[in-house]
Amino acid sequence: MSRLQEAFAAARAEDRALLIGYMPAGFPTWVDAVAVVSAMVENGVDVVEIGLPYSDPLMDGPVIQAAADQALAHGTTVADVLRTVEAIAATGAPTLIMSYWNPIERYGVDRFAKELAAAGGAGVITPDIIPEEADAWVSATDDALIDRVFLVAPSSPQERIEQVAQISNGFVYAASTMGVTGTRTSVSVDARALVARTREVTSQPVCVGLGVSTPEQAAEVGRYADGVIVGSAFVRLVLDAESPSQAAAGVAELAAGMAAALRTARRGGQA
Repeated sequence: MSRLQEAFAAARAEDRALLIGYMPAGFPTWVDAVAVVSAMVENGVDVVEIGLPYSDPLMDGPVIQAAADQALAHGTTVADVLRTVEAIAATGAPTLIMSYWNPIERYGVDRFAKELAAAGGAGVITPDIIPEEADAWVSATDDALIDRVFLVAPSSPQERIEQVAQISNGFVYAASTMGVTGTRTSVSVDARALVARTREVTSQPVCVGLGVSTPEQAAEVGRYADGVIVGSAFVRLVLDAESPSQAAAGVAELAAGMAAALRTARRGGQA
């Protein structure tokens, strides 16, 4: 059982969804990113998703794009991303990389998987690679013993959901809505239906991302999903902070609120 699978098992034993928190590496600096993400973990984030900054993001909204631009302006490299993973994995939280396919392919598919495993990483989320083109990635991640996470969307036909579920071995990432990342006033009603459709074809955990930004939204999603993925809401706090310490305090407060909401979400909000 991988560390990621262990985390899901522990959450199931507590009858709650996992809290998965996202932050780009190198934002606002390498050191500050590690401090911010450590504060998230200390305050209830179960699994960490470290973004590999990329100049041509497919599904990132303006908040995450702004953060990635800052990281790239500082010269953040794949090596820096791997150093970030190593530092966060040392906290004990299973740590994933979220990366578009082009940087992985340019770095070297086998090299990327092996170096991530050596850094203590648990797996990789790849939002823009499809099952038909993933043979090399499946082989590399199997050899390196790290987990793969692929995405499904509300528009995905059932056949595509089944294909994605078959090659995902960490969890299936259910995008709650069509479009890019970002905070929203409500979570799409399509999310619950998408989770149900995905569960028809797999026993893998199904986690919902895109648009979850408040403890109330986290609780709503946590009632039916195995994990709740929060990105833009954390990143926005860092973008708006006047200092690294303020950034760490902000994400700590949000993480604690969401973790508390998830602990009671399936019990009608009662502690």
